[in-house]
Amino acid sequence: MNFIEELKWRGMIHDMMPGTKEQLKKEITSAYLGIDPTADSLHIGHLVGVMMLKHFQIAGHKPIALVGGATGMIGDPSGKSEERNLLDEKTLRHNENALKVQLGKFLDFETEASNKAELVNNFDWMSKYSFLEFIRDIGKHITVNYMMGKDSVKKRISSEGGSGMSFTEFSYQLVQGTDFYHLYKEKNCKLQMGGSDQWGNITTGTELIRRKLGGEAFALTCPLITKADGGKFGKTESGNVWLERKYTSPYKFFQFWMNVSDSDAEKYIKIFTLLSKTEVEELVKQHAEAPHLRLLQLRLAKEVTTMVHSEEDYNSAIEATNILFGNGTNESLQKMDNELFLSVFEGVPQFKVEKSKIENINIIDLLAVETSVFPSKGECRKMLQSNGVSLNKNKIAPEYIISKNDLLNNKHILIQKGKKNYFLIIAEV
Repeated sequence: MNFIEELKWRGMIHDMMPGTKEQLKKEITSAYLGIDPTADSLHIGHLVGVMMLKHFQIAGHKPIALVGGATGMIGDPSGKSEERNLLDEKTLRHNENALKVQLGKFLDFETEASNKAELVNNFDWMSKYSFLEFIRDIGKHITVNYMMGKDSVKKRISSEGGSGMSFTEFSYQLVQGTDFYHLYKEKNCKLQMGGSDQWGNITTGTELIRRKLGGEAFALTCPLITKADGGKFGKTESGNVWLERKYTSPYKFFQFWMNVSDSDAEKYIKIFTLLSKTEVEELVKQHAEAPHLRLLQLRLAKEVTTMVHSEEDYNSAIEATNILFGNGTNESLQKMDNELFLSVFEGVPQFKVEKSKIENINIIDLLAVETSVFPSKGECRKMLQSNGVSLNKNKIAPEYIISKNDLLNNKHILIQKGKKNYFLIIAEV
């Protein structure tokens, strides 16, 4: 696989330093990409860079994922208007270990091949520098004029109403440049990749390598991913879409991809999956012929959910979606674990009733007295008689008596009124 050509058709190249393509043709090359360790999970904003590393390894080259333990203690000014919170070493180490587990789903850290993926933490070398050594060995090679010329610095300093820029953040590009210099010297790493907002920081590294070692290093960036409507990619009302299931359940993760627009789906399926150009073109063509089937979104959601979570989680998400939109069965509902069940029916009106009151109660008393699913017994009876009410996906009659067997996960009853109105009754001890 030709790495550059692969990234080009996928729309994943923004800037590339001259000579990069020739370097990759010449030999197996090591490249690194920095990952912010301020949380113990990646979010989907990180996925573009991770997919770049994955394609790089597939093409036969060696990917290095750099966890920015030291830079996480400083804060990167690129694309930010304020300084971010700084972390202690214990938190950073915990985050590093968690990120390696997630990265292991994309990169092969175990292979015996020469292009085995590697994880490094810049805290391991930056923490050994004294301040005097740093300004002597690194600082004297890069002028303030050079650093002031970077867009990320200019924007922060000139922004109206901003709080300015601390020396700590100003020095960030020197620290990142030192990473590239260190990896070039210690691991023969000749390429750094990142988002387009990192171009200034990356080129500081290539400049440092040139000035200190007389060496040649390269830079490649991908575009920052946006939504067609101009909104920020990967953000929902509840915040970031995380890869860690305790922050974003596999069902919600799946739903994020299912809900993207047609134009975004066409763009994202190239970036976030390994589908070939032929497969993508065929999918785009089929989608255009029947947009209502949402074939692009379905395939995108399947590929990414399976890659990040598992095929089992993808199948559960499909089954849960069918339940929510009217095609599920009582059997499929019974199979859902508590976590998935609550994730699917989050936001549905809820009623809490003592468990002792639920068992052996008539359905009408439950829905019109103990809860207000119906405003009156008469209206409840009428809809039950017309076969318009389901309990856990089963149609029920007005004389139905609730038993403990009706409790899903020993705690919930799902009521469906008509086709789309759901209510959740929670049995409290």
